[in-house]
Amino acid sequence: MTTAPSLGPRSTRIDVLRGIAILLVLFHHFNIAYRLDGSVLSQLFGWEAVRAVARNGNYGVTMFFVISGFLITSNARRRWGALQDVKARAFYGLRVARIVPCLLLLLVAVDLLAWGGVAVFQNRAPAGATPLPLWLVNLASLTFWMNVVVDRYGWTNYALGVLWSLSVEEVFYLFFPILCVLLRRERRLIAFWLAIAVLAPVYRFHRQDDEGGYLYAYFAAFDGIAIGCCTALLADSVVLSARLKTLLSWTVAIAMAFLYLRWPISQSHVLGVTAMALGTAVLLATMSDRSADGTAPTRGRWLSTAFGWFGRRSYELYLFHLIVLGLLRTLFPPAHASGGDRMWLLGGYLLLSMALCDAIARCCSEPLNRWLRSRLSVAPA
Repeated sequence: MTTAPSLGPRSTRIDVLRGIAILLVLFHHFNIAYRLDGSVLSQLFGWEAVRAVARNGNYGVTMFFVISGFLITSNARRRWGALQDVKARAFYGLRVARIVPCLLLLLVAVDLLAWGGVAVFQNRAPAGATPLPLWLVNLASLTFWMNVVVDRYGWTNYALGVLWSLSVEEVFYLFFPILCVLLRRERRLIAFWLAIAVLAPVYRFHRQDDEGGYLYAYFAAFDGIAIGCCTALLADSVVLSARLKTLLSWTVAIAMAFLYLRWPISQSHVLGVTAMALGTAVLLATMSDRSADGTAPTRGRWLSTAFGWFGRRSYELYLFHLIVLGLLRTLFPPAHASGGDRMWLLGGYLLLSMALCDAIARCCSEPLNRWLRSRLSVAPA
């Protein structure tokens, strides 16, 4: 098998968007564990402002879905030249190489902590019910129906509940190469994915009284990935001046921030998810990695570097941050943490998560990803 062509350097704008998305998720989950209403942040900015940032962390996952669809589709085009020529075996192998090493490590860590008696990592169930066995939750995690478990039983396992989004993604990608081969023409693929994007808010509307349904179900979340796939196919056909792209990206970013801060996801999930997905798609299509003269922009470089680091480690952070937060909750119970304590805990949570996930990326996910891809003779993404 010949080696596929290099996919080029990483995109700064995509890493920045992923960095913003993962930070929203991290902050959201911390505020669930340690409410920040009595913290220094609330004293400085007001609790309503802090709560507005923290409550809609699920929109960070929506951004991830769009970015994921965009990258998967763009990379498939570069590797195989046309989507109809996607090689299913290689495609699935690439997904395994990226996803499985970290996923297995997470399951081993959670299982060991649960068997070691750390209560927060053990399965739980609604009052009066019997918790699901750990092996079943592990199976759901590995076979990508953890979102079904969350929908039906709630957040059954504290650290593994986040795998609902991985389940949505991987089921979508299970059919990706099949659709590419069957539909063949890109306009047919676009029409199919646009149909999914239209049907998803209808699905959320009919399940809007059920949080598990409007947040975690497959067809409640597929639209973000589908919009990302369409964006990858359509972005090059829209020609705009650099100035107009900049104006459009800033306008959309401000609109997304307004939606995020002003409209709780519990009320906005029907069309709000679609709006955030479309906004992310516009940013992917209009943001530039380089300035007009072809060089990397210097203004705000440190901020891009910071967000970009979080973006590059976003997968590891998403999977493992609740390990850190769960251990902090065990050592420093939220009921006993003062407002000042919670700020120290927030800083410690972020720093420990960063250190842990950087070590996991360097020692586990990146080397194993490269090794598995080398067995497939496919260039790294």
